[in-house]
Parts: sequence; structure tokens; C-alpha cells
Amino acid sequence: MTKPPLTLYLAAPRGFCAGVDRAIKIVEMAIEKWGAPIYVRHEIVHNKFVVDGLRAKGAVFVEELDECPDDRPVIFSAHGVAKVVPAEAARRKMVYVDATCPLVSKVHIEAERHHANGLQMVMIGHAGHPETVGTMGQLPDGEVLLVETPADVASITPRDPDRLAYITQTTLSVDDTVEIVAALRARFPAIIGPHKEDICYATTNRQEAVKAVSPKVEALLVIGAPNSSNSRRLVEVARAAGCTYSMLVQRASEIDWRAIEGVRGVGLTAGASAPQVLIDEVIDAFRDHFDVTVELVETAQEDIEFKIPRVLREPA
Repeated sequence: MTKPPLTLYLAAPRGFCAGVDRAIKIVEMAIEKWGAPIYVRHEIVHNKFVVDGLRAKGAVFVEELDECPDDRPVIFSAHGVAKVVPAEAARRKMVYVDATCPLVSKVHIEAERHHANGLQMVMIGHAGHPETVGTMGQLPDGEVLLVETPADVASITPRDPDRLAYITQTTLSVDDTVEIVAALRARFPAIIGPHKEDICYATTNRQEAVKAVSPKVEALLVIGAPNSSNSRRLVEVARAAGCTYSMLVQRASEIDWRAIEGVRGVGLTAGASAPQVLIDEVIDAFRDHFDVTVELVETAQEDIEFKIPRVLREPA
């Protein structure tokens, strides 16, 4: 039986970013250096396939430090942790490695610098997300006010409206964040923003690629985990750009083939914590159902690489 023709528009950049790649390597190198088990506080990155693969190699994933023994190394996830976490690890004389993405660490440093200058922080982010929790935990309680939407800006009560600065989670929707920043500036004209945009290059680039793909297609799939902020934002960006059928899938097995029956063009991208093997799996699944032509839609090229912590580069 002849397969129907379909063009698969492959967004680029897509998939792993430098921070995710570094975090995964940190876990692998820690297992190689110290042997299993290695403990990891929170999922190292938000992707079940990646986490399961590291678990099979000897990583034990926990949510809190008190679940870790004192005598085994522990790694802090790419999302970053509150200051109390490494302080407690040091008190217990634990060996620990911080896999926080350097671009998240940049936001932490920024928050501390503004705090040292007497400014109260407003953080644009998602309540409960590990990155937001970690960033807010860099400063004492009450020093960071969280807003998630433009409407939230009206309800915050800063200590001094003229002594404020704002920071953002690195994985937000660029367009949504612009609206929240506009609301902050309208209510607090003196508020200070970051020297360089907090939303990371990978989040921005993947959203721009989705915006380029969306007008070309009738459906768009984002490969990523339900708890991955940057992956969920890609679905929202695609819908806002005109592709109403935009769905998040973790694996090829989750694709609803009936929903895309008769479609001639499908967009495909992947969140920053989704590995290439899952992208290839989805492309192969499309080839099983359609006569596929792959067309690359590239809006940027990435060549960023972050250094591995020195403790892992030194001999055991």
C-alpha cells in the first residue's frame, strides 16, 4: 500500500543545550570517577529517558539531601539549588558536585549583586519549578517577590517601589516575559533589569525556530517531558504562531496518528533536555506511516560548550 506523502519540517536548533549536555556528562564522569552509586538531588534534567539511562549506570535520584548517605557523592541538578543545600552538604562533609547550568548561576550572581546593593528582587518564573525555587533560595526570605503573569504585578507589595530589580527563570516564553516586564516597568519605572537577558540562548533559539516552522505546517510535535518548562513553552509558542495542533510527546509511542491523518506538513522540534535518539525515533516512526521528505528550518547555529567542574577533571 502506498504511503501518503508528508513533509517533516525539522526545527533547528532543537534538543540538547550546552547546560544539559554538561549536566549529563557530570553524572557520567562522577560514576566513572567514584563508582556507583552516585546520588543526584532532583532529576539531573527533565527527561525520563535520560534519567532512566543514568539510573541504569548507577545514579540514584532523590528529591532531598536527607535521602543521601554522608559517604557517597551527590550531584545538584542543572536547575540549581537554594544556598542551604550546599551549606548542608558541606556541614555533613559530603562530596558534592554542582551541575547547575552556568546561565542559571549567572542569574543567581545577579540576584546576589542587586541584594548587596540594597535592592529587593522581583522574579519572573513559575512557582514550584526547581529553577525558581533554587534562584529564590539564593537570598533571604522576603527578598524575592515572584510573579508569573502580568496580572501578578499589580498584587505584589515591595518594600520600596523605587529600589527594585528583576530577574527571570531561564526557560520562559520570550513573548510572555516581554509582557510581564512591560507591566513591571509601567508600575515601577525605576526597576532595574539584567545587563543581559536572563532567558537563555537555547530557550530563545528554540522558540525562534518554532515560530519559523509553525506557519508552514498543520501540526507540530515537541519532544519533551511534561515537567520540562522549556518544552512546554515551545508548544505554547507554536500555538501562538498559528499552529493550533501543537502537542508535547515524550516518545514516538505517544503520537496520535489519527489526529494527523490527512496532514501534509508536520513540524518537529525537541526541548533542551531531549536527546537526539528520541528525535531520530520520532522521524523513523513518521517514515513507517508516511512517505517522508525532511526539510530543515534553521534559524540559528549553536556552538556553546560549558566547562566540566575541575573536581571531575582531576585524577581520583
